[in-house]
Amino acid sequence: MLDSLLSSLIHLFDLMKQNALMALIAVGVLWVIHIINFLLRYKLNSLGLLPRRIRGIPGIIFSPFLHGSFTHLFLNSIPLFVLLDFILMGGMHSAILVTVYIVLISGILLWLFGRNGNHIGASGLIMGYLAYLLINAYEHPSIKTVVLGIICAYYFGGLVLSIFPKEERTSWEGHLFGFIAGIAVVFVGFFAK
Repeated sequence: MLDSLLSSLIHLFDLMKQNALMALIAVGVLWVIHIINFLLRYKLNSLGLLPRRIRGIPGIIFSPFLHGSFTHLFLNSIPLFVLLDFILMGGMHSAILVTVYIVLISGILLWLFGRNGNHIGASGLIMGYLAYLLINAYEHPSIKTVVLGIICAYYFGGLVLSIFPKEERTSWEGHLFGFIAGIAVVFVGFFAK
């Protein structure tokens, strides 16, 4: 029994190492976009999500790729890298679908119910990944999902507090709707395991 558990954990960490390059590439793409945006004096941020405005609809898709500063992007990069690495454990196809559904569900909810303002940043996606990994561990327990859930709860559990209003400039609604989207994706049931 112990040998089986140890073997499963070693396999899990091997998968993490394999997925690290893909997660790093994804985060690298965000940095390239941000550098271009910086050179354009943040004009790309006009593609952010503006709630209940027709011109804000493209932001449903584009807002996770846009950030307000290098600090904003840096603070999102580490959790995004780690959580995406974990999401990739389900396979590339599943990771793409989980990402698309989280972006669409959270973006639509934010467009419908968010405060006025330009909502940008990958925080909603990060919160969606976190919720997906935590709830998936509970709903579909396996060595892999439970270990990932425990790691997420230990290292990123404090992020859950960001779903509550705190700072005027922080899109807590984006965090909340990302978290809700991550839960919804688990209960759709297509991406479990």
